[in-house]
Parts: sequence; C-alpha cells; structure tokens
Amino acid sequence: MKIPQHVAIILDGNGRWAKSKGMPRNYGHTMGAKNVETILRAAGDLGIRYVTMYAFSTENWNRPQSEVDALMKLLNNYLKNCVKTARKNNIRVRVIGDISGLNEDFQKKIKNLEEESGSNDGLNFQIAINYGSRDEMVRAMRKMLKDAPAPENITEEMFERYLDTYGIPDPDLLIRTSGEQRLSNYLLWQLAYSEFYFTDTPWPDFSPEELKKAVEAYGDRDRRYGKVKEEE
Repeated sequence: MKIPQHVAIILDGNGRWAKSKGMPRNYGHTMGAKNVETILRAAGDLGIRYVTMYAFSTENWNRPQSEVDALMKLLNNYLKNCVKTARKNNIRVRVIGDISGLNEDFQKKIKNLEEESGSNDGLNFQIAINYGSRDEMVRAMRKMLKDAPAPENITEEMFERYLDTYGIPDPDLLIRTSGEQRLSNYLLWQLAYSEFYFTDTPWPDFSPEELKKAVEAYGDRDRRYGKVKEEE
C-alpha cells in the first residue's frame, strides 16, 4: 500500500454529531478532541510521518461566544496534556497560525509544548490554531517585505520560507470529514498538488479503519503534478 508522507485533516462534524445524539455542540468538540490521539497513533502505525489538523480557524471567532470560549478552554487543556502525550508517543508537535492573537497563557503553553517535544523524532504533528491560509500568506508577505528582497529574486522557494509550514513537506493527502467538500481557507498554498478525500463520517466517529480507507484510496490515485502520462 502506497503511504502518504503527510496527511492534512479538516476535523469537521463535531457539532452535528453531538446534535444527532441530543447533546450540546460542545460535547461533540470534547469527543472530537479525544479522537485525536487515536488517529495519530493509527497514522504512526501506517507509516505516515506528518499529520496536520485544523483545530481552530480565523473564521471560528465568529461563532457564538459560548462555543468559542468552550473551544478555547478545550484547546488550552489539550495543549497542557499534550506534553505528556507527545513524550509518551515520541511525537514532535508544532502549532501553525497567528498565535499572537491568543492570550499570553495560551502562547506560553504552545511554546512549552513545542520546546518539550522538539527533539522527538517520531510522528510530526502540526496543530492549526487561529489559522487561515489567506491570513498566513498575508503575514508571510509582510515578513518578506521587511527583508526587502529585490523583486527579481522573489521565488516560490523564497516565499515558502515565510510561511508557518516552512520546513514541513506539503501534504500528499487532505481528508475532510462529515461530508463537506471545500477547503475552508486551509493550507491553500500547500495543498496545490494534494489528493483530496471526502467522507460523510463525522470526526468523532472517524476511526483508524476510516483512516486506512482514505490511505487506500490515496494509493489508487495517479499523482502527475501537471505532467502527461507516457501512454497519453
């Protein structure tokens, strides 16, 4: 089975899953968070080297304040507990997104987690928090302009150095759960040549078996990167 090196996931459907069970949306987010470690373990077992998950977008601030507060509390607790999880499972954790938009305690937890897990050489886990791809590219351009490169020297490779994902290979496979088929401002630059896999399964129900199905579907794809097959 052909294994993708890097899998990006949009964790969708937590609220709808909870509603279908007669529970509040925040229950879905809690159960979705519990599923993260299960899927990371399954990804490592399959031989996947990088997993990037969309945890909180720049647009999520527009949700009801009670839900935003609950998500922030959940993420805050997750980051705190993730230090122990990363150590136990030899996972290197990095956070992408504009962390300057988060409170000081949140930023400290992120920096501590990244430092504590920085020497781990197992699975690479990227968490997108306060992340939006257009915002990422605007921030990258601002940083690049401060360095004032000559216009003729600007290349794709140079621009990538200013992105949040610098040093991380582009995703081979994008998975979005719960039936939606859009990117929602996620890794627009990095997903240029990725394969997409959409499933109706909501994130809390997305199992290791579902991950394997996605990887198997990826293995059947013919990635051409704009090239024409010889027989054509």
